[in-house]
Amino acid sequence: MNKIATASLQRTAQGLTGKPNLLTVEDAKSMTLPRMTELFTKHLNPGQLHFMKLLGFHKVKIERAEGMHYYDQNGRPILDFFGGFGSLAFGHNHPRIVEARKKFQDEGRQEIAIAFMSQYATALAHNLAACSPGDLDMVFLGSSGSEAMEAAIKVAERAAGPKKPKIAYAENSFHGKTKGVLSITDGQLYRGEFKLVDNTVRVPFGDIDAVESAFRSDPEIGVIVLETIQGGGGIIQAPSEYWQRLRVLCDQYGVLWVADEVQCGFGRSGKFYAFEHAGVIPDVTALAKSLGGGKAAVGAMIARREVYMKAYGTPKTAMIHAMATFGGIGEACVTSIEAINILYDEHLIDNAAATGEYLLQKLDELKVKYPTMIKDVRGKGLMIGLEFHDFSKTVPMVLRPVLAVLDDKLKGSLPGFIGSHLLRDHGVLVAFTEYNRNVIRLEPPLICGREHVDEFIKALDEVLSRGIVRIVKDFVKAQVK
Repeated sequence: MNKIATASLQRTAQGLTGKPNLLTVEDAKSMTLPRMTELFTKHLNPGQLHFMKLLGFHKVKIERAEGMHYYDQNGRPILDFFGGFGSLAFGHNHPRIVEARKKFQDEGRQEIAIAFMSQYATALAHNLAACSPGDLDMVFLGSSGSEAMEAAIKVAERAAGPKKPKIAYAENSFHGKTKGVLSITDGQLYRGEFKLVDNTVRVPFGDIDAVESAFRSDPEIGVIVLETIQGGGGIIQAPSEYWQRLRVLCDQYGVLWVADEVQCGFGRSGKFYAFEHAGVIPDVTALAKSLGGGKAAVGAMIARREVYMKAYGTPKTAMIHAMATFGGIGEACVTSIEAINILYDEHLIDNAAATGEYLLQKLDELKVKYPTMIKDVRGKGLMIGLEFHDFSKTVPMVLRPVLAVLDDKLKGSLPGFIGSHLLRDHGVLVAFTEYNRNVIRLEPPLICGREHVDEFIKALDEVLSRGIVRIVKDFVKAQVK
């Protein structure tokens, strides 16, 4: 019998709670890939492992991360053009963020101060209001984008009132996986067979005439919720005129506009908020992801004071949607306070605009070079979509009719093959999108420089230069190794 089991039996004999067979931090740190795979399959998500194996991602164990790079079990750097779906504006382990968190810990500061006002939550709320245009100045703090968006639709629905209970949302939208925002997330994969709220109206994204028609025909619509740039939809934008007209229509019909900036906000588009490009201001917005500085889980809803006060402005209503236990937790707020300061001190918003423009230019050059593979390049700042043609369009004309019938089943295959080769052969990590599977999503940290863009473009160019036949052959070969 080992020492752990013996000690556990001794404690049980003494009337103490026996300690189960637990892993320590050191055990986790030294875990091998086979053991990780075993426990992932046993306790986390065996279905997800299937896709990780297809892409070869299951062969990588990340040992550390710094700046623009992960480092695997062999010390190989992996250039991060995925960025945790926009969660890593400052790269990995930004020294100022690490130092702020360490100082907070060393000083023995409070984390959960629910009974008292928190100087850290208060300061973070002030900073978010200072960064937000107009009268977006009332803040709710949470721990995720889903929680921030739940708060956003709740404050808007209450402010709209019981006579206007319906919420309009867009096709191909993604707002989160909790049940409230899942009801305005337009994806059957995520919706599954859950019973969702039914006070919703679906409209096409970017079609202002459809929005006006919905508002005119249904006076019960009190809220419209839209991602300013659709991430899961494939990095889809609407022109500035759309948002300007939307603002006018919302005012005309008494509808509150909720702008979901969880992924596209916090400087990623080259402005603090993506809606600022159109020179308009929503009634409610939400941030998360990089708001936590890559080291904490932080989300925030920011509402116009008038809207917030209608919903929760009296002592009787103030606690209807107050912060949860971990909303405004000390170290998370300190992390976000430091992150916002870094965003401006290091001019990362401006860098996102300039480097994003350079990345788009280089991708456009590849589109010209590989027209049968690359269908479109689009995005704003460092939120970019690289769309590939359906498989049948990439092969010689004589084969296209044969493969065309398989296009739907093969959607996502080419981006998957390319992403797999980029990681395996060049140490570059990219992401994908939920609804348009032919899109590679590029959301590198906002610290990304031209030299990182050049490295990425060189790797992508090499993979695409192989041609479709060799890309497929190389992928199949890697699967049987």
